[in-house]
Amino acid sequence: MSATIPPHAYVHLTAGGVSVVLDLTEGRLPAIVHWGAALGDLTLADVEALAQANIEPPAGNVVDLPVRLSVLPEHHTGWVGKPGIAGHRDGADWSPLFTTTTLTVDGSEHRAGLVAVGAGEVRVAAHDPVADLGLVLDIELLPSGLLRARAEVTNAGDTFYALDDLQLAFPVPPQAREILDFAGRWGKERTPQRRELTVGIHEREGRKGRTGPDAATVLSVGVPGFGFDRGEVWGTHVAFSGNHRHYAERLFTGFQVVGGGELLLPGEIRLADGESYTTPWIYGAYGDGLDAQAHRFHDHLRSRPTHPRRARPVTINVWEAVYFDHDLARLTDLADRAAKLGVERYVLDDGWFRYRRNDLAGLGDWHVDETVWPSGLHPLVDHVRSLGMEFGLWFEPEMINLDSDLAREHPEWVMATGGRTPVPSRNQQVLNLGIPEAYDHILERMSAILGEYDIAYIKWDHNRDLIDAGTSPLGRAGVHDQTLATYRLMDELKRRFPGLEIESCSSGGARVDLGILERTDRVWVSDCIDPLERQQMNRWTMQLLPPELLGSHIASGVSHTTGRYHRLSFRAGTALYGHLGIEWDLATATEDENAQLAVWIDLYKRHRELLHTGTMVRADEIDPTLLVYGAVAQDRAEALFFLAYVGRSEVSPRGRFTLPGLDPDRRYRVRPVFAGEPDEGMTPPAWFNVPAQDQPTVTTAPGGGRADGLSAGSEVPGVSLTGRALAVVGLQTPASFPDDVIVLSVTEET
Repeated sequence: MSATIPPHAYVHLTAGGVSVVLDLTEGRLPAIVHWGAALGDLTLADVEALAQANIEPPAGNVVDLPVRLSVLPEHHTGWVGKPGIAGHRDGADWSPLFTTTTLTVDGSEHRAGLVAVGAGEVRVAAHDPVADLGLVLDIELLPSGLLRARAEVTNAGDTFYALDDLQLAFPVPPQAREILDFAGRWGKERTPQRRELTVGIHEREGRKGRTGPDAATVLSVGVPGFGFDRGEVWGTHVAFSGNHRHYAERLFTGFQVVGGGELLLPGEIRLADGESYTTPWIYGAYGDGLDAQAHRFHDHLRSRPTHPRRARPVTINVWEAVYFDHDLARLTDLADRAAKLGVERYVLDDGWFRYRRNDLAGLGDWHVDETVWPSGLHPLVDHVRSLGMEFGLWFEPEMINLDSDLAREHPEWVMATGGRTPVPSRNQQVLNLGIPEAYDHILERMSAILGEYDIAYIKWDHNRDLIDAGTSPLGRAGVHDQTLATYRLMDELKRRFPGLEIESCSSGGARVDLGILERTDRVWVSDCIDPLERQQMNRWTMQLLPPELLGSHIASGVSHTTGRYHRLSFRAGTALYGHLGIEWDLATATEDENAQLAVWIDLYKRHRELLHTGTMVRADEIDPTLLVYGAVAQDRAEALFFLAYVGRSEVSPRGRFTLPGLDPDRRYRVRPVFAGEPDEGMTPPAWFNVPAQDQPTVTTAPGGGRADGLSAGSEVPGVSLTGRALAVVGLQTPASFPDDVIVLSVTEET
């Protein structure tokens, strides 16, 4: 009998300083009454009062009943914003009315009353008997305070249901009126942009078949002027690596939402009787300040069983050292030089497989090129492993050159539509992994290479957008199937080769999302390693990902993408806060540069646990030419901060900077860490307490060295202050030339 009575209940989830209150009364789909700061203990009467207080008064020229916004916005309620579902059955059943049939919280069914839990999983099953559609909504509040939801729609009718869109939305309060999301392009990913949330829709569509360098990444709406440290923000992220949509919408009624989902191309999802489609996870991140919002993503990612736990190995990638010029003697010499510096992983990039002497040919032919490697990769792999380094290899499994044996044998495996070949990009096309035979072929070839050689790591590249990405013979849109096939391929390789790590590289940072991060171990932030550009790109990529997942390399003095020259201290100081690596022909480095590199690598190794487990802190800017950021240990006993000088200020000196995130009641000693050549442009402030006759110098030893705040063999005292004083009053900023980084060690004094 109870199964015929729709649930009439409320759910209160609370975790990580966040509360989510759901209204599931009268068998209706769940509506969010509150999503934001934790509300403490609530009674049923409290929640009923909150729900009643959330009903808007009647207004002119709208529907007579209160409009109810559910997590899946429904048109039939009078909602005139973006609907949650768009689809039809030969023109009918395009505005479904779902009735909830079951409500489960953490696996237990509930019918009425208030269900109050901490972090928890809510599942709602619903049905529309007229449209013959079933619906399942999963809503979770994770221990980090991160909210996420997804929907599954099932066709219960005997005719096809054409699904065009399935989007979820989270309400945001009226004080949230400023949007922050990201633009970008190749070599300059995740460029922040702000605008006012006005009546209408701010919609960011990704139609590239991959996330894209210009992806919104995290689309946030907050109180005007919100910063890193304060100002409430509500943001959303679509955890999907194919076509997708983020949006923020404000209606003329004052309703405001953020939401998104997969962007489906025409005809991609046609559900036969019994078939289902499931959205990717749509994440909602609330925080008082952008750092608090980012911490929810970081804490969630770090809590995963699959999150990298071991120390992130110092990596050298040979691309900018040799490009396609693969020569065993040169590559082994590079390995020798890297190992001497303390590098722990060696990655052979593009150019090792058949016909790949340039980017015109070879993609798809995953056989070691016998003309370049007559003994296979064994001589190089064995040499690298004998030096104590791991070996990594570059693949681009989703792409194909028309000048390849594979394309000649199977032209039908090239994604295309309309009887034409898609416009080329980097001289390549897309290999259709949605075709089972193509998928099996690539899986077999990659498995053969991984099985023959001792390979610990794949740099997984993806160098073009998916244009005209259709499937033979009809040319039906295939981006959805391609994305899911890529996920399956990664998952299967990791199953076959336990311990294998994968880096998501996509023309640099064009595939950075939580969908790809479910099966990869780091991302390549950008093909641009210019440290001035990387300061901004690393800074904003950390809005989603913690630093240990960010490939962050020290390049040669002259950037290959911008032509700028930068001192080693700026290049290394910028790369330090991430997963450190080198992208440089070390044969061209001077003896002094190699000595300095060894010091920076030693510094990274001694602090990487702090950098990769600590809480990220970004101080709000007092001057746009100075960035202050760092990592504070979980127990707040120590921290490492960075002062990045990214331009010339209009004033000199700049004044004080602050160090947020420390325990206000503990006392800390702050001292500089000198880890490279003496900075001739840096004038120490008085708080350094450096004697005039004892100015900072780099202290190195053969084959390595130390970088621990020493100058001429004596410790630089620095200054001792409370965490409260450092956060509120701060310290005078050292004078410095632009394009440099000063590292500060902060340690608790007991």
